[in-house]
Amino acid sequence: MRFDFDDEQREIKETARSFLASRFKPAKVRSLAEAGEYDDALWTEVCELGWPGIAIAEEHGGGGLGMVELMILCEEIGYACAPLPFFSNAAAGLAIEWAGSDEQKASRLPGIASGEARGAIGDDAVVIDGPGSAVIALFGGSGATLVETSEAGLEPLDLIDATHRYSRAGATEGEPLDGDLEAASGRMAVAVAADLVGVAQKAMEMSVEYAKDRKQFDRAIGAYQGVSHQCAQMLFDVEEARSLTYFAAWAADAEPDSLPLAAAMAKARASDAAWDVCKAAIQVHGGIGFTWEHDLHFLLKRARAGGQLFGTSGQHRERVAALAGLG
Repeated sequence: MRFDFDDEQREIKETARSFLASRFKPAKVRSLAEAGEYDDALWTEVCELGWPGIAIAEEHGGGGLGMVELMILCEEIGYACAPLPFFSNAAAGLAIEWAGSDEQKASRLPGIASGEARGAIGDDAVVIDGPGSAVIALFGGSGATLVETSEAGLEPLDLIDATHRYSRAGATEGEPLDGDLEAASGRMAVAVAADLVGVAQKAMEMSVEYAKDRKQFDRAIGAYQGVSHQCAQMLFDVEEARSLTYFAAWAADAEPDSLPLAAAMAKARASDAAWDVCKAAIQVHGGIGFTWEHDLHFLLKRARAGGQLFGTSGQHRERVAALAGLG
């Protein structure tokens, strides 16, 4: 199957790349990450573009588009390493859209779609972007619930990734989400995979550019096999992860019966690819890549944290084996 974007999807991608490049320059990403905060004015701009509700049904105030369009935005946000509560809000929307009751959809989705009463997502251990949200969709071993943020008893967590805000919920009792949790969790996994693909793409591009410019013994270091082979492996990792993620996003909209397997494959490969590419990128950059002053560590840490969200690569590989009848 040959996959390509249509004209509307290309426009979404181009607009997102341009907007994020102008708003989240490396210095801005660094300042927000080091301060552990978001820029409310930038979130307002994102909301004005209609991004928070892009995959939410029109009847609930959303754009009525699908997972492919949401994946495009997630990939571009990961590419920019943008400190935004976009993913958590989108994931909460997916949870309610696919697993919520009609009443929950009517009361919660309009605020999530507009970004004015955004949602957050979490599990028994970690909540992503809870502060400033209105409601949290919590997934645990026994199911999922919607918890009012004001009643969740959030306690800040200082995790490796500084481009998101993490907390632990002290209270987890709320309204149950009794719908299709598998459909919701599969789509959330695809969204995380897309963010990780964007992270890996950026790390690869930084490495290739550095390998072209940095010289040793009057030769660009990219001319040496040890470096060129690493860059080639990065390209393989990124493109394979992207292909699987594109297919999973397409399956969510066009062939939902294929989504559980496709989402598990995409999340497993994207988790490994982002981590491996970012590690290799630091090696290509040499000593400077290990310094706090270089921006690669923000990508590396985002890759590490994203790889643990909604299942590790190992857990998803086990799921692939089980769904394929190999486990």
